[in-house]
Amino acid sequence: MSDDPTRRLAPVVRIAPAKLNLTLAVGNRRRDGFHELHSVMVRLALADVLTLALAPGDVDTLHVDGHDAGAVAENLVLRSLAATRTAVGAGWTGSGSSGGGPTGPTAGAAPALAARLDKRVPVAAGLGGGSSDAAAALDAALEAWGAELDAHVRLDIAARLGSDVPFFLAGPAALVEGRGERVRPLPSISGPAAGVLLVTPAVALSTEAVFASFDVGARGADPAATRASSTHLAAELESGMTSARLVERAGVLASANDLLAAAATIEPGLRPFRRGLTRVLRRPIGQSGSGPTLWALYPSLEDAQEAHGMVEEALDDGSLSGPGDTRPVVVATTIETEGDG
Repeated sequence: MSDDPTRRLAPVVRIAPAKLNLTLAVGNRRRDGFHELHSVMVRLALADVLTLALAPGDVDTLHVDGHDAGAVAENLVLRSLAATRTAVGAGWTGSGSSGGGPTGPTAGAAPALAARLDKRVPVAAGLGGGSSDAAAALDAALEAWGAELDAHVRLDIAARLGSDVPFFLAGPAALVEGRGERVRPLPSISGPAAGVLLVTPAVALSTEAVFASFDVGARGADPAATRASSTHLAAELESGMTSARLVERAGVLASANDLLAAAATIEPGLRPFRRGLTRVLRRPIGQSGSGPTLWALYPSLEDAQEAHGMVEEALDDGSLSGPGDTRPVVVATTIETEGDG
């Protein structure tokens, strides 16, 4: 069979997992407008599915099923494909590459791609779904074109696409610093996969708006404690951490997010909703990233699924209600462990 990717018949499929910020310490605004971060992030089993296939014509296309991801033209998948094609360069030959781009006698842009995205991760929820899609598109496009890029070139593309994108090139657990471009992989959590209950209210929080609120004073009482918790967790993972130990640490981790106050300032309904979830579940409730997704940790997927039923029942009988015009999205999933992925 020919190695020429223009002859490829099978589509390229990538799983684009959600992420969970177990900690998020936020420093001051940098000269470039971003903030210094110190965050321990992990991948989840909850994931989008991206499929790419070579297409006729010269325009990339995208079809999205599932959660509404907004205007297709602004989707990070298409931006990622365009940025990756630019990095591959005009010398694409369909026979692979090395360094910053391919080599060969026949010049020409890498061919158009038709992308299909099964959107299972809630949008604008603090779960990094769009960033994960972008990382998946970068990797899938290179396979579809039979091209290669050096790791540092891939990282540069990822960082330009968004602050969370570099993490998805590293995972499944990592310490993320800088504005997100410095990613240090950490050992995966060992043992049976910890369950996670995700509850995403029907409100979309702009990351930029949450950080702006943080800048004008919507901050937690003790940022030093958040940084200490984040540093400690990274060290624990580095030396080896079990799922059981992670769940034991949930009480500390649930408050180790410097954007809690800022998110609640943008969406005041988050505070009473978080208190309501705490009453229903009787467990520590954290927030992923800039929100609004709230999380609780459990020893297993089965435990998280039981909690899922408790939240749905509370929503049904009115004892729990979230901000927004529609019902919150409730998902039971797991944190990726050794051997997953």
